[in-house]
Amino acid sequence: MKAHLKIVPDFEMIICPPAESFRWNMHDYPFFGAKWHYHPEYELHLTRATSGVMMVGDHIGEFEPGCLVLTGPNVPHNWVSDIEPGKMVRNRDMLIQFTPDWADRIAGLCPELAPVQTLFDDAAYGVEFLGATAAAGAKLLGQMGHADGPARIVLFMELMIALSRNPAERRTLSRLAPLREKVALPAELDAGMRYILEHYSDDLDLATVARQAGMEPQTFSRFFKRHTGHTFARYVILARIYAACSLLTQTYRPITDICFDVGFNNVANFNRQFFKICHRTPSDYRRSAHKVGTEARADPFREIRGYAAGLV
Repeated sequence: MKAHLKIVPDFEMIICPPAESFRWNMHDYPFFGAKWHYHPEYELHLTRATSGVMMVGDHIGEFEPGCLVLTGPNVPHNWVSDIEPGKMVRNRDMLIQFTPDWADRIAGLCPELAPVQTLFDDAAYGVEFLGATAAAGAKLLGQMGHADGPARIVLFMELMIALSRNPAERRTLSRLAPLREKVALPAELDAGMRYILEHYSDDLDLATVARQAGMEPQTFSRFFKRHTGHTFARYVILARIYAACSLLTQTYRPITDICFDVGFNNVANFNRQFFKICHRTPSDYRRSAHKVGTEARADPFREIRGYAAGLV
C-alpha cells in the first residue's frame, strides 16, 4: 500500500472542554480529521483496529492494532488504514490531547517526575511504545473514557508514569524535531477566530466574520472548516457553550439568563447544544462544579491536589 504524503500538513485546532485539563476522544475511520496534520498539543494515539501506514514527522512506517504513539507539539502525523473503499471502522482510534503548558506543570510537579519530562522531550520526535509498556498504556487510556473529575487526573498521572518507566520499550520515529514554540495561525483564520471569541454573544453571521478576515463568505467557510475541522456555525456554538460553562461554574446566575447572555435566543436549543457538547445538562454541570469546589475547601490537601488537577 502506498500512502500519499502532502508536503505541507494542515493545521488542526483542538478544543478542550472548559472543565477538563486534557481531551479524551475516540474517532471512526474515515474521519474528517484523519489527515496529514499538526497541532500545538501533545497527542497520545492508540490504534484499536486496522493496519496500514503511519506518518509521524519524516517517518513513514507500518502500524497495526495496539500501536501506541505519543507525538509532541507541532509534529505532523497521520494514520492511513488499508480498508476497502466505502467501509467505515467504528472507534478505530482512542486518544488524548493536552497542551504544552499542562505537560510542563505535570512534569515540574516534583523531582520524582523527571522521567516524565524526558518522555515529553522525546515526543518532539514522535515516540512509539512497545511490549508491556504499550499494553499498560492502552489499558489506562481506555479507563480514562469511563472516569471524570479527579479520577481522570489520577489516571493521567498513572499513564504518564507507566509510559516513562522503561525507555527500552519505546523508540523515536522522526529524525527531525519541530519547534515547540506556538505556531502562528494564518492571518485570515486568526482574524476570524478572534472576532468570534470577542463577539460570541452577538447575532453573528458568516458574512460579517468573513469580512473581518478579508474573504468572501463561501471561501471563508471552506477555509475555516479546512483549517479548524469545525464549521463556522459549530465553532460559534462551541464558543457560546464554553462561555456558559464559565458562568455556571463561577456564578449563581439563573441558567435562563446565562442562556441569553452567551448568545442563544432559545432555552430549549441552549439545553440541547449544551448536552451534546458537555454530556450533561447545565444544572448538572453547575452542581458538579460547585460540589468539587466544596470538597476542595474541606480537603486539607487541596492545594497539592488542586495544582495537580490544574485547578489553582
